[in-house]
Amino acid sequence: MGEDRHILRAVWEGRIPVAFTLAHDESESPNPPEPYFNFPESELLHCQSREVVESQFMSTIKEADALKHRCQVMNSMQKRDHKQLWNGLRNDKFDEFWAINRKLMEQTDEGPFRYIPFRIYQLDKPFIQKLVKPVNEDGKPATLENLIETVSSDIKKDFSKSISRLLIQGIELPWQTPLLWLSENFSHPDNFLHICVRS
Repeated sequence: MGEDRHILRAVWEGRIPVAFTLAHDESESPNPPEPYFNFPESELLHCQSREVVESQFMSTIKEADALKHRCQVMNSMQKRDHKQLWNGLRNDKFDEFWAINRKLMEQTDEGPFRYIPFRIYQLDKPFIQKLVKPVNEDGKPATLENLIETVSSDIKKDFSKSISRLLIQGIELPWQTPLLWLSENFSHPDNFLHICVRS
């Protein structure tokens, strides 16, 4: 139980996500968790207030809408819609959030999204973000494999050698998955596909 205590403390502090229920006697910690004073300022953005977090979230939503719809959807919304979007996310009210976010995830009359909003994360490297269309030049739907080929030949080489894995929402998806479908079904609340490359 001695080493389990360190794991329980990490779960208690939110550094490890919880996907199971502990027995009552295991969940009692003899000491309250210590405050997290050594915040990694050089690695993570430290948000000083709730307003800063809201501003960052709304900026990312606007960026995704600019890539997908030329900002038409966000510009057509009223300030109360923006507040409902944020409050639904902040207060964990999915229906309230989805009532507005649905508009951002739908295709417009002009056709599919202009570009797929995504970011690829690799250990000890800056994230990768480029303009990638949901349809190839030959008119066929672009796939996850097309995205990786477009973005980085190094990542593609690692996958051909079975060195790395691609994870979206914690799931390893087939290479032939269409990007448009991924964007509509696997985007995070900020409307970006966050893709992790794991070695």
